Amino acid sequence: MPIVTIQQSPRSVEMKRELAHKITEAFVQAYEISPEAVQIFFAETSHENWAKGGELAVDWKKQ
Repeated sequence: MPIVTIQQSPRSVEMKRELAHKITEAFVQAYEISPEAVQIFFAETSHENWAKGGELAVDWKKQ
């Protein structure tokens, strides 16, 4: 049973719904399994709790 974990900044429910559908379909086609066998976890981190290149993501918007 495939388990997919996605770490990202917050996204809308509609976007996560679409991504979950597409990822599930990819596993169904590639592994020839049922959609129910695919599990997807979304781990969302706010911009104040994420940094890249030594700068918090919340500060990127200010530049």
